[in-house]
Amino acid sequence: MQIGDIGIYLINDGTFMMDGGVIFGQIPKSEWELHSKPDRRNRVRLSLNSLLVRTPDKNLLIDTGAGGKRMPAMRAEFSLNGNKLVRNLRCHRLTPRDIDIVALTNLHFDHSGGCTKLDRDGAPVPMFPNAKYMVQEEAWEAAMSPNERYIDSFFEDDYGPLEDSDQVEFLYGEQEVATGVGVKPMNGPSQGNQVVFIEYGSERLIYAGDLIPTPFHLTPHYIPADAEFPNDTLVQKRELLEMAIEDGWIIVFGHGFECAAGYVEKKNGAAHLVPLEV
Repeated sequence: MQIGDIGIYLINDGTFMMDGGVIFGQIPKSEWELHSKPDRRNRVRLSLNSLLVRTPDKNLLIDTGAGGKRMPAMRAEFSLNGNKLVRNLRCHRLTPRDIDIVALTNLHFDHSGGCTKLDRDGAPVPMFPNAKYMVQEEAWEAAMSPNERYIDSFFEDDYGPLEDSDQVEFLYGEQEVATGVGVKPMNGPSQGNQVVFIEYGSERLIYAGDLIPTPFHLTPHYIPADAEFPNDTLVQKRELLEMAIEDGWIIVFGHGFECAAGYVEKKNGAAHLVPLEV
């Protein structure tokens, strides 16, 4: 999408597969498999979507995908076909050095893995050396000391080196991170999770991240089993959907595979997606 001298682009880091029961939570398999066909291991394919916002003076990246540090292990467990973020940035004539801000919706590996890379000695270092990485402090604290339920969702080498290089900027609640780009904590999916709102002129986009990870999750009670606060997720989804329907916001899905973005309208009393070509 081009809005005057502002460019907004979907940047993909690849795909991975997750257990369908985790992705769809309490929804019976007989219902969710009509939307997303599982493989023999009961896994469904998800996309690793990031969003690039280019302004005359800043390049902002929202989420970084899974990265390439653990490709062999993740290929076996998650059928990860990733590490494409930097290559896809080059399609926009950008290198990692050109990114000024990285806004992270959370620090799970599928959103923050691309924050760092391995140097020649095998040590993790920042992927975007000139960027400020913006994250809710609450999300950082949760990632640094996860409990038993979420310990496998985090890898400290994805984000720890960012603090060592003084590139982390902690956020506290709702605030603007760049002109026309704001964040708002919506902690339902995980502690410190945030949603990104982009508004330029009459164009409005919501990067929903894990709150509404795919178009199928527009149905309010479709809530992943790993949501930390599922009832809060339900309330926050309703709030976001009402805003999108009433005010014409585009929703960008962090893990939408076949469809990554679209408008939402109310049809027969339910949220209905009008896909957007990206």
